[in-house]
Amino acid sequence: MGRGARVTALVLAALGSLYSSASGQNLAFSLFERYLEPLRVQAGIPGLSVAIAQDGQIVWDRGFGLADVESNTAARADTPYAIGDLTQLFTTVLLGQCSERGLVQPDDQLRTWVPLAPDPPATIRQVLSHTAGPTSTFHYDPGRFVLLTDVVQTCTGMPYRQAVSQRILDPTSMIDAAPGRELTQPVGDENPIFSAISFDRYTAVLERLATPYRVDKRGRSRSDLPRPSVDATTGVIASVRDLAKFDANLDVLVRPNTLSQIWTTVSVNGTAQPTTMGWFAQTYEGQRLIWQFGIIPDSYSALILKVPARRLTLILLANSDGLSSPFPLQDGDVTSSLFARTFLRLFL
Repeated sequence: MGRGARVTALVLAALGSLYSSASGQNLAFSLFERYLEPLRVQAGIPGLSVAIAQDGQIVWDRGFGLADVESNTAARADTPYAIGDLTQLFTTVLLGQCSERGLVQPDDQLRTWVPLAPDPPATIRQVLSHTAGPTSTFHYDPGRFVLLTDVVQTCTGMPYRQAVSQRILDPTSMIDAAPGRELTQPVGDENPIFSAISFDRYTAVLERLATPYRVDKRGRSRSDLPRPSVDATTGVIASVRDLAKFDANLDVLVRPNTLSQIWTTVSVNGTAQPTTMGWFAQTYEGQRLIWQFGIIPDSYSALILKVPARRLTLILLANSDGLSSPFPLQDGDVTSSLFARTFLRLFL
């Protein structure tokens, strides 16, 4: 363990729960801000944006470092990033909406909607919960999850990016978000995918997109932007403030009982798996955590961590993969992240 990691571990061991009074809340925010900067530097992240929401409202947000190093542009709470695998949360909401209209159900066979889906056969619930492998136990598989793109497009009757735009971004006023980077509007199209107003807004958002960076032992270098397409697994652009709006409106975008079903831990042969439909789930210090991470190698990373009983949410976005690549989050334990662990020790 390196010196920086040892120092972080000692700090975490010394922290108790501070988030129990007004003065404790202020101290927790102050300490969290103080620890985030060295964690950012330790992870080699050029720019980091963070928001904490309580009872559906942002109570603290900050930007750290630079959204673009070459132009010395600071990272801010409204800086847009590619959110990678957090796009799966949008897919889960869209399928939840389809389910409420009786168009698709979690236990439908995937091949009902995607006839050429590869073996082994799986239900939509299994794909959403990453339990669609040969043994039906958990294995994080974004490549399988992408097949849900066709399900969304069939049940909504529109391209995936249009469904994200019309059914999530617009209703929640996510003004610093975009349904991917592929926004071409055919000239003279009588039925454009986006309205002129939405198209102009998305174009403006993409002009402010945080620049991605590759960070390795040789230093930091600017990366090529990831592929412009958007699908059920990846591609959405958003800021931490926008994701806080999405989080606050989850029980509006889908009914509360649908959301409860989405967050129900999946079991296989009586054994609980570390996932729900589209989210990870686990218990920490007696509190249930709901979370998801995102990673675009050598470009972007993301983390959203919810404590539903406390109505508390942490959202982090970065313009390198340093929020996710150092930690085995794909194994289903959010406490493997030093960022998450610091938050939990301070606020629980």
